[in-house]
Amino acid sequence: MSNEGRRWFEQRKEFSPRPREGTPIPDTPDLWTKCPGCAETLYIEALQANLQVCTACGHHFKIGVMERLAALLDDGEVEFHDEDLGPVDALKFVDSKPYAARIKASQKKVGRRDAFVAVSGSIEGVDVEVGCFDFRFMGGSMGSVVGEAITNVYERANERKRPAIIISSSGGARMQEGVLSLMQMAKTCAALSRLQDEAGMPYISVLTHPTTGGVAASFAMLGDLILAEPGALIGFAGPRVIEQTIGQSLPEGFQTSEYLLEHGMVDRIVSRTDMRSMIGTTLRMLLKLPSGEVAPDAPPVLEVKEGGKSR
Repeated sequence: MSNEGRRWFEQRKEFSPRPREGTPIPDTPDLWTKCPGCAETLYIEALQANLQVCTACGHHFKIGVMERLAALLDDGEVEFHDEDLGPVDALKFVDSKPYAARIKASQKKVGRRDAFVAVSGSIEGVDVEVGCFDFRFMGGSMGSVVGEAITNVYERANERKRPAIIISSSGGARMQEGVLSLMQMAKTCAALSRLQDEAGMPYISVLTHPTTGGVAASFAMLGDLILAEPGALIGFAGPRVIEQTIGQSLPEGFQTSEYLLEHGMVDRIVSRTDMRSMIGTTLRMLLKLPSGEVAPDAPPVLEVKEGGKSR
Protein backbone atom coordinates (compact mmCIF):
# COMPACT_ATOMS: atom_id res chain seq x y z
CA MET A 1 0.00 0.00 0.00
CA SER A 2 1.31 3.46 -0.86
CA ASN A 3 1.88 6.06 1.86
CA GLU A 4 -1.09 8.04 0.55
CA GLY A 5 -3.29 4.96 0.60
CA ARG A 6 -2.14 4.04 4.09
CA ARG A 7 -2.94 7.54 5.39
CA TRP A 8 -6.37 7.34 3.73
CA PHE A 9 -7.10 4.05 5.49
CA GLU A 10 -5.73 5.11 8.88
CA GLN A 11 -7.80 8.29 8.88
CA ARG A 12 -10.99 6.31 8.39
CA LYS A 13 -10.02 3.58 10.83
CA GLU A 14 -9.82 6.24 13.54
CA PHE A 15 -13.57 6.91 13.12
CA SER A 16 -14.69 3.30 12.71
CA PRO A 17 -16.73 1.99 15.66
CA ARG A 18 -15.17 -0.94 17.49
CA PRO A 19 -16.97 -4.11 16.27
CA ARG A 20 -18.52 -6.49 18.76
CA GLU A 21 -16.56 -9.63 19.50
CA GLY A 22 -17.13 -12.17 16.75
CA THR A 23 -18.46 -9.59 14.28
CA PRO A 24 -16.86 -9.98 10.82
CA ILE A 25 -14.67 -7.05 9.84
CA PRO A 26 -15.84 -5.50 6.55
CA ASP A 27 -13.49 -5.41 3.58
CA THR A 28 -14.06 -1.67 3.06
CA PRO A 29 -13.72 1.17 5.58
CA ASP A 30 -16.84 2.91 6.90
CA LEU A 31 -17.92 5.99 4.98
CA TRP A 32 -19.93 7.62 7.77
CA THR A 33 -19.38 8.59 11.38
CA LYS A 34 -21.57 10.02 14.13
CA CYS A 35 -20.64 13.34 15.74
CA PRO A 36 -20.27 13.01 19.54
CA GLY A 37 -21.34 16.64 19.90
CA CYS A 38 -24.72 16.58 18.13
CA ALA A 39 -25.19 12.93 17.06
CA GLU A 40 -25.38 14.03 13.42
CA THR A 41 -24.35 11.38 10.89
CA LEU A 42 -21.46 12.78 8.85
CA TYR A 43 -19.92 11.69 5.57
CA ILE A 44 -16.25 11.17 6.35
CA GLU A 45 -15.04 12.68 3.09
CA ALA A 46 -16.97 15.88 3.86
CA LEU A 47 -15.67 15.87 7.43
CA GLN A 48 -12.09 15.64 6.22
CA ALA A 49 -12.66 18.43 3.69
CA ASN A 50 -13.82 20.59 6.62
CA LEU A 51 -10.64 19.86 8.60
CA GLN A 52 -12.38 17.31 10.85
CA VAL A 53 -14.88 19.89 12.13
CA CYS A 54 -18.54 18.88 12.28
CA THR A 55 -20.52 20.90 9.75
CA ALA A 56 -23.63 20.75 11.94
CA CYS A 57 -22.42 21.77 15.42
CA GLY A 58 -18.73 22.68 15.02
CA HIS A 59 -17.41 19.81 17.15
CA HIS A 60 -13.66 19.42 16.58
CA PHE A 61 -12.59 15.83 15.91
CA LYS A 62 -8.99 14.74 16.28
CA ILE A 63 -6.74 15.71 13.39
CA GLY A 64 -3.30 14.48 12.38
CA VAL A 65 -0.29 16.72 12.79
CA MET A 66 0.49 16.71 9.07
CA GLU A 67 -3.10 17.55 8.14
CA ARG A 68 -3.06 20.40 10.64
CA LEU A 69 0.17 21.83 9.24
CA ALA A 70 -1.07 21.48 5.66
CA ALA A 71 -4.21 23.42 6.56
CA LEU A 72 -2.22 26.19 8.23
CA LEU A 73 0.77 26.76 5.94
CA ASP A 74 0.90 28.23 2.45
CA ASP A 75 1.18 26.25 -0.74
CA GLY A 76 4.81 25.59 -1.58
CA GLU A 77 7.88 24.36 0.21
CA VAL A 78 8.25 23.70 3.91
CA GLU A 79 11.42 22.62 5.63
CA PHE A 80 11.34 20.06 8.44
CA HIS A 81 13.77 20.30 11.34
CA ASP A 82 15.18 18.11 14.13
CA GLU A 83 13.81 14.85 12.73
CA ASP A 84 17.11 13.19 13.63
CA LEU A 85 16.56 13.82 17.37
CA GLY A 86 15.44 10.77 19.31
CA PRO A 87 14.75 10.14 23.03
CA VAL A 88 17.05 8.13 25.28
CA ASP A 89 16.30 6.28 28.49
CA ALA A 90 18.83 8.11 30.65
CA LEU A 91 17.19 7.05 33.93
CA LYS A 92 16.51 3.41 32.91
CA PHE A 93 12.95 4.11 33.99
CA VAL A 94 10.49 1.25 34.45
CA ASP A 95 6.84 1.46 35.47
CA SER A 96 4.45 -1.15 34.08
CA LYS A 97 6.96 -1.56 31.24
CA PRO A 98 10.42 -0.12 30.47
CA TYR A 99 10.54 3.39 29.05
CA ALA A 100 12.74 2.12 26.21
CA ALA A 101 9.94 -0.26 25.20
CA ARG A 102 7.40 2.57 25.30
CA ILE A 103 9.62 4.66 23.01
CA LYS A 104 9.94 1.86 20.46
CA ALA A 105 6.21 1.14 20.51
CA SER A 106 5.32 4.81 20.00
CA GLN A 107 7.86 5.25 17.21
CA LYS A 108 6.44 2.23 15.42
CA LYS A 109 2.85 3.41 15.89
CA VAL A 110 3.36 7.03 14.88
CA GLY A 111 6.20 6.77 12.37
CA ARG A 112 8.33 9.54 13.87
CA ARG A 113 10.99 9.66 16.57
CA ASP A 114 9.15 11.81 19.11
CA ALA A 115 6.04 13.87 19.81
CA PHE A 116 6.86 17.15 18.04
CA VAL A 117 7.13 18.35 14.45
CA ALA A 118 9.00 21.58 13.64
CA VAL A 119 8.87 23.29 10.25
CA SER A 120 9.79 26.52 8.49
CA GLY A 121 7.17 27.86 6.11
CA SER A 122 4.81 30.76 5.54
CA ILE A 123 1.25 31.73 6.39
CA GLU A 124 -0.46 34.05 3.90
CA GLY A 125 2.94 35.16 2.68
CA VAL A 126 4.48 35.75 6.13
CA ASP A 127 7.53 33.59 6.86
CA VAL A 128 7.14 31.74 10.16
CA GLU A 129 8.68 29.05 12.35
CA VAL A 130 6.05 26.55 13.44
CA GLY A 131 5.99 23.64 15.86
CA CYS A 132 3.16 21.18 16.43
CA PHE A 133 2.67 18.40 18.98
CA ASP A 134 1.64 14.89 17.98
CA PHE A 135 -0.57 13.60 20.80
CA ARG A 136 -0.39 10.03 19.50
CA PHE A 137 3.22 9.79 20.71
CA MET A 138 2.94 9.10 24.45
CA GLY A 139 0.16 11.65 24.87
CA GLY A 140 2.24 14.44 23.35
CA SER A 141 4.36 14.45 26.50
CA MET A 142 7.33 16.82 26.65
CA GLY A 143 10.66 15.12 27.23
CA SER A 144 14.17 16.24 26.38
CA VAL A 145 13.70 15.88 22.63
CA VAL A 146 10.44 17.82 22.52
CA GLY A 147 11.93 20.55 24.73
CA GLU A 148 14.98 20.80 22.48
CA ALA A 149 12.85 21.00 19.33
CA ILE A 150 10.65 23.74 20.82
CA THR A 151 13.72 25.67 21.93
CA ASN A 152 15.10 25.38 18.39
CA VAL A 153 11.84 26.81 16.97
CA TYR A 154 12.31 29.94 19.08
CA GLU A 155 16.04 30.17 18.32
CA ARG A 156 15.48 29.84 14.55
CA ALA A 157 12.79 32.49 14.74
CA ASN A 158 15.20 34.71 16.66
CA GLU A 159 18.01 34.18 14.17
CA ARG A 160 15.81 34.61 11.09
CA LYS A 161 13.69 37.43 12.58
CA ARG A 162 10.45 35.56 12.09
CA PRO A 163 7.32 35.04 14.21
CA ALA A 164 7.01 31.72 16.07
CA ILE A 165 3.88 29.60 16.38
CA ILE A 166 3.48 26.56 18.65
CA ILE A 167 0.39 24.35 18.41
CA SER A 168 0.06 22.48 21.70
CA SER A 169 -1.65 19.17 22.40
CA SER A 170 -0.01 17.51 25.36
CA GLY A 171 -0.48 15.68 28.63
CA GLY A 172 2.47 17.60 30.06
CA ALA A 173 6.00 16.70 31.10
CA ARG A 174 7.15 13.13 30.39
CA MET A 175 7.44 11.51 33.80
CA GLN A 176 9.76 8.76 32.53
CA GLU A 177 12.51 11.36 32.12
CA GLY A 178 12.11 12.91 35.57
CA VAL A 179 13.87 16.23 36.13
CA LEU A 180 15.32 16.08 32.61
CA SER A 181 11.77 16.59 31.41
CA LEU A 182 10.82 19.21 33.98
CA MET A 183 13.83 21.37 33.09
CA GLN A 184 12.42 21.76 29.56
CA MET A 185 9.82 24.14 31.01
CA ALA A 186 12.51 26.64 32.00
CA LYS A 187 14.61 25.95 28.91
CA THR A 188 11.83 26.66 26.43
CA CYS A 189 10.67 29.77 28.32
CA ALA A 190 14.21 31.17 28.32
CA ALA A 191 14.49 30.74 24.55
CA LEU A 192 11.08 32.35 24.10
CA SER A 193 12.17 35.33 26.21
CA ARG A 194 15.22 35.82 23.99
CA LEU A 195 13.02 35.77 20.89
CA GLN A 196 10.76 38.47 22.29
CA ASP A 197 13.55 40.62 23.76
CA GLU A 198 16.20 40.36 21.03
CA ALA A 199 14.24 39.93 17.80
CA GLY A 200 11.04 41.63 18.91
CA MET A 201 9.07 38.99 17.01
CA PRO A 202 5.57 37.90 18.02
CA TYR A 203 4.81 34.45 19.39
CA ILE A 204 1.36 32.96 18.84
CA SER A 205 0.33 30.03 21.03
CA VAL A 206 -2.45 27.79 19.74
CA LEU A 207 -4.06 25.57 22.40
CA THR A 208 -5.83 22.42 21.23
CA HIS A 209 -7.42 19.52 23.09
CA PRO A 210 -5.83 18.76 25.49
CA THR A 211 -3.14 21.19 26.68
CA THR A 212 -2.19 20.30 30.22
CA GLY A 213 0.59 19.82 32.77
CA GLY A 214 4.04 21.30 32.27
CA VAL A 215 3.22 22.49 28.74
CA ALA A 216 0.27 24.56 30.00
CA ALA A 217 2.44 25.78 32.90
CA SER A 218 5.17 27.14 30.64
CA PHE A 219 5.42 28.35 27.03
CA ALA A 220 1.84 27.47 26.02
CA MET A 221 0.41 30.26 28.21
CA LEU A 222 3.09 32.85 27.36
CA GLY A 223 1.99 33.80 23.86
CA ASP A 224 1.71 37.40 22.77
CA LEU A 225 -1.57 36.06 21.42
CA ILE A 226 -3.16 32.91 22.87
CA LEU A 227 -5.72 31.22 20.64
CA ALA A 228 -7.71 28.11 21.56
CA GLU A 229 -9.85 25.69 19.62
CA PRO A 230 -13.46 25.30 20.84
CA GLY A 231 -14.02 22.83 23.66
CA ALA A 232 -10.33 22.20 24.34
CA LEU A 233 -9.29 21.03 27.82
CA ILE A 234 -6.66 23.46 29.10
CA GLY A 235 -5.09 23.43 32.54
CA PHE A 236 -2.31 22.16 34.78
CA ALA A 237 -3.86 19.28 36.74
CA GLY A 238 -6.92 17.44 35.49
CA PRO A 239 -10.38 18.15 36.94
CA ARG A 240 -10.54 14.85 38.85
CA VAL A 241 -7.18 15.50 40.51
CA ILE A 242 -8.23 19.00 41.54
CA GLU A 243 -11.56 17.81 42.95
CA GLN A 244 -9.83 15.09 44.99
CA THR A 245 -7.24 17.59 46.26
CA ILE A 246 -9.56 20.40 47.34
CA GLY A 247 -12.56 18.21 48.18
CA GLN A 248 -14.96 20.41 46.23
CA SER A 249 -16.93 20.16 43.02
CA LEU A 250 -15.70 22.30 40.14
CA PRO A 251 -17.81 24.72 38.07
CA GLU A 252 -19.46 23.36 34.95
CA GLY A 253 -17.14 23.58 31.96
CA PHE A 254 -14.13 24.19 34.17
CA GLN A 255 -10.82 24.16 32.21
CA THR A 256 -12.49 24.31 28.81
CA SER A 257 -11.31 26.96 26.39
CA GLU A 258 -14.65 28.74 26.79
CA TYR A 259 -14.20 28.93 30.58
CA LEU A 260 -10.65 30.24 30.20
CA LEU A 261 -11.77 32.88 27.70
CA GLU A 262 -14.44 34.06 30.14
CA HIS A 263 -11.79 34.38 32.87
CA GLY A 264 -9.18 36.13 30.72
CA MET A 265 -6.72 33.27 30.30
CA VAL A 266 -6.95 33.03 26.50
CA ASP A 267 -7.44 35.83 23.99
CA ARG A 268 -9.80 34.23 21.51
CA ILE A 269 -11.47 30.95 20.60
CA VAL A 270 -10.98 30.20 16.91
CA SER A 271 -12.42 27.36 14.88
CA ARG A 272 -9.86 25.20 13.12
CA THR A 273 -11.41 26.21 9.80
CA ASP A 274 -10.67 29.88 10.55
CA MET A 275 -7.25 29.47 12.20
CA ARG A 276 -5.15 30.09 9.08
CA SER A 277 -6.87 33.36 8.16
CA MET A 278 -6.91 34.49 11.80
CA ILE A 279 -3.17 33.94 12.26
CA GLY A 280 -2.30 35.40 8.87
CA THR A 281 -4.30 38.57 9.50
CA THR A 282 -2.87 38.95 13.00
CA LEU A 283 0.73 38.52 11.86
CA ARG A 284 0.33 41.15 9.16
CA MET A 285 -1.15 43.55 11.67
CA LEU A 286 1.56 42.94 14.28
CA LEU A 287 4.36 43.20 11.72
CA LYS A 288 2.73 46.21 10.01
CA LEU A 289 2.63 44.47 6.64
CA PRO A 290 0.15 45.18 3.84
CA SER A 291 -2.94 43.00 3.63
CA GLY A 292 -2.37 39.74 1.81
CA GLU A 293 -4.62 37.71 -0.42
CA VAL A 294 -7.59 35.89 1.04
CA ALA A 295 -6.65 32.35 2.09
CA PRO A 296 -8.01 29.60 -0.16
CA ASP A 297 -10.92 27.51 1.10
CA ALA A 298 -9.18 24.18 0.57
CA PRO A 299 -6.09 23.22 2.59
CA PRO A 300 -2.91 23.65 0.54
CA VAL A 301 -0.81 20.76 -0.69
CA LEU A 302 2.72 21.12 0.64
CA GLU A 303 5.93 20.26 -1.10
CA VAL A 304 8.08 19.09 1.78
CA LYS A 305 11.83 19.71 1.79
CA GLU A 306 14.25 17.92 4.04
CA GLY A 307 17.94 18.70 3.90
CA GLY A 308 17.44 20.63 0.69
CA LYS A 309 15.73 17.73 -1.10
CA SER A 310 12.07 17.19 -1.88
CA ARG A 311 10.46 14.37 0.03
